[in-house]
Amino acid sequence: MTEQLEPMPTDWQRALAVVAHPDDLEYGCAAAVAGWTDAGREVTYLLASRGEAGIDTIAPQECAPLREREQRASAAAVGVSAVEFLDHRDGVIEYGTALRRDIAAAMRRHRPELVITLNHRDTWGGVAWNTPDHRAVGRAVLDAAGDAGNRWIFPELGLEPWDGVRWVAVAGTDRPTHAVDATPGFERAVHSLLAHRTYIEVLTDEDPEAYCRTFLTGATGSATERFGGRPAVAFEVFPR
Repeated sequence: MTEQLEPMPTDWQRALAVVAHPDDLEYGCAAAVAGWTDAGREVTYLLASRGEAGIDTIAPQECAPLREREQRASAAAVGVSAVEFLDHRDGVIEYGTALRRDIAAAMRRHRPELVITLNHRDTWGGVAWNTPDHRAVGRAVLDAAGDAGNRWIFPELGLEPWDGVRWVAVAGTDRPTHAVDATPGFERAVHSLLAHRTYIEVLTDEDPEAYCRTFLTGATGSATERFGGRPAVAFEVFPR
């Protein structure tokens, strides 16, 4: 019998979602975010870069503000108004103390109980190689959740420690443990991904809305068998 996924914890009020690029959350877990904001929970987005190296035909200095605008519109579609950028360089984000410090600072400022990030492992399901940016940011998030609570790590930030992170949830994993019903937030997730229109139009010749709908139907359908027959956003949850 296929092992079933547990429902995600709901006894929390604040979440911080930390990823490398604009569109990372929209390809993974925007449907879950829509459900959380509907329930009155606060979700903040933190992006390590502005995605400025993501479109070959647009120079980085022009691409960065464009992708920032699209990310803010994308977040708004699922009820998120707080979007912050760290300005690490897209494509060459480095795992290390500088990245951990920036993420720990955000955790101390926003004081989340739940932290969300993207697949930090070398591959996507043992098939496709993951990008250095995703690996670096995912690992740094897991580490920064501990850093944020230790007053003797990064004291130069001048921020009170925050030891209240209870879970780090990793989207896009091949080892999920928990899931969120994607049905209530699915349509808004489509519009959230569609807000990255400039990027999507470079990726595919397909109609952008059809592309977004097809991709998210497949992504949320992959967990159906393990979540009571419901389309779902799956996470690997690390309790703290």
